[in-house]
Amino acid sequence: MELWTALLIGLAGSLHCIGMCGPIAIALPIGDTPKHQLIIGRLFYNIGRVVSYAVLGLVFGFVGQSLFIGGYQQVLSIAMGVLILLALFLPSKYAAFLTGAKLHNKVVMKMKGLWLSLINKNTIGSLFGIGILNGFLPCGLVYIAIAGSISTGTPLGGVMYMAVFGIGTIPVMLTMSLVGKLISFKFRSGLRKILPAGAVVLAFLFILRGMSLGIPYISPKIEKQESGKTTVNCCHPVNDSLSVEPEK
Repeated sequence: MELWTALLIGLAGSLHCIGMCGPIAIALPIGDTPKHQLIIGRLFYNIGRVVSYAVLGLVFGFVGQSLFIGGYQQVLSIAMGVLILLALFLPSKYAAFLTGAKLHNKVVMKMKGLWLSLINKNTIGSLFGIGILNGFLPCGLVYIAIAGSISTGTPLGGVMYMAVFGIGTIPVMLTMSLVGKLISFKFRSGLRKILPAGAVVLAFLFILRGMSLGIPYISPKIEKQESGKTTVNCCHPVNDSLSVEPEK
């Protein structure tokens, strides 16, 4: 899965973060902190989230490598696209299990004491720690990005995919942490309505990629050679291809 999709998920999907993680960003302490230190602290909070996403990318990149070698990447890609569509169109009480909304709230409540202790410290280190914890919270948007990291087929690819995804969320989340209290709930709810359209596009990209139609960058041709290698013709059929040796 190309890195531009990770950036797209981060940029468009961060509107979803306004509802899920926005309250945490808004609750970050201000006190009498000088403006420049306030911005630096918020940046470290967001860097902490990106670090957590990169760690998740490393873990699931290894998963993707195993699936890629086993020849299951097409099935996985289609399955991820279908799951995204189900999460969008299923009744909310069922979709909540796929998006992680209920689990997110439960985890936040259980970690409330740790959150408060870090918030009360109001240091760059504590803000970085809050970001680390925030990055590991159950979240449907992160699940989508993880699916993309798996589809890269390598640990390094997974790290890069999740890091770019995290960077894409920074503009909105940084704004929320600085001026979030000035943004009305009605306006925030309106922004979140944009997310489903982007998720539908991403779902179809996953499905098209899994169908191996030979469309450059969107649905590269995946061929199984007699030697057992899996070859992905990602851009041009002759020159740009990736071969993976099967495990012995």
